[in-house]
Amino acid sequence: MRASITAFVCAAALLVALAATVSAQDQGPTTNSSGTVAKKKPATDPGAAAGDGSTLPKIPSVYTKKDKVDVGTLQTFKADVDTVSVDVAVMDKNGRFIPNIPKGYFRVLEDNVPQQVTSFNSHSEAPMTVAILVEFDDKFVKFYGINWFETLNLAYGFVSTLKPEDYVAVIAYDMKTEILSDFTTNRMETQEALHRLTIPAWQEANLFDAVADTADRMSGIEGRKAILLLSNGIDTFSKLTYDKTRKVLQEAGVPIYAIGTMQMQRLMMGAAGDNISFLQADNQLRTFANETGGRAFFPRFYGEFGNIFGQIQQSLREQYVLTYSPSNKAHDGTYRKIKVQLVDHDGNPIALRDEKNKPLKYSIVAKTGYKAPRAVE
Repeated sequence: MRASITAFVCAAALLVALAATVSAQDQGPTTNSSGTVAKKKPATDPGAAAGDGSTLPKIPSVYTKKDKVDVGTLQTFKADVDTVSVDVAVMDKNGRFIPNIPKGYFRVLEDNVPQQVTSFNSHSEAPMTVAILVEFDDKFVKFYGINWFETLNLAYGFVSTLKPEDYVAVIAYDMKTEILSDFTTNRMETQEALHRLTIPAWQEANLFDAVADTADRMSGIEGRKAILLLSNGIDTFSKLTYDKTRKVLQEAGVPIYAIGTMQMQRLMMGAAGDNISFLQADNQLRTFANETGGRAFFPRFYGEFGNIFGQIQQSLREQYVLTYSPSNKAHDGTYRKIKVQLVDHDGNPIALRDEKNKPLKYSIVAKTGYKAPRAVE
């Protein structure tokens, strides 16, 4: 009997201990206090030890409220170091870069006012920083569908063309944007990110929010940078409007190279594939690319992918970089339009010729403008 009572008392004590432990855990994690960090005791605390500094008088300030500083005698500084850099690609009708064009043939207009080019660099092979923004929703990129295979082929194919020193990030979007891998030169990390593109989840395709967010994140990156946008161009539920998205992209200054997907499906759909929604989507991709200095492609067959990748690589790596100081010095935050031309010494458009002295049709790819900074008050 006595043994039973003893066992009962021990069990009760154990239950009380467990209850106390659970109660403590329910209150959240506790932090270990350090002996070197303590709250300051108030001066009226009777337990304050002598010499701990709690009862000492305050150190008087050197200045009183009556003292005033004469700000008129202070020196002021103002820096006018505004420069604008424009990456320019001159391409022939086949999308190939035209090299060896002298500096004197380039003219830059800002709001139709000629600018003085202060720096000129020909094409270079600098490393690139590219964000692959992939549309991956259950509405247009259904699991094991035609567009699903096309999207994965484009993503994997482009990554295989990058150089070891190029940085690349993989970002997918449906209802929201998800960074699958940050910028890295480790191709294993990039491959692991692409492997996550398996089964789409949400049906929404928030293109505007995704491309604006990605461009804004990349706006502070220096050097050759671009967004490779793999999308059909349709937006379903974005918070941003089309016009607001254009403004964000113009201010960010990140070139967008868009590859319009679903072209093969639309071809098989016949007249239904050329409805107003798809035509508007194509126009949105072209606008995003043209206004940021990029390019838009709309492949219908897998055999076109390799040529598109080559043109994107060439456009990014082989460029002319023109730098000028704007004649308009106002810091008013307005949007300034830029136009790059090839002209002779008299200001007339020049006619380029190939190795056989035949006229060469060309196009100039450059951003269409920038937003001037605002004055800092």
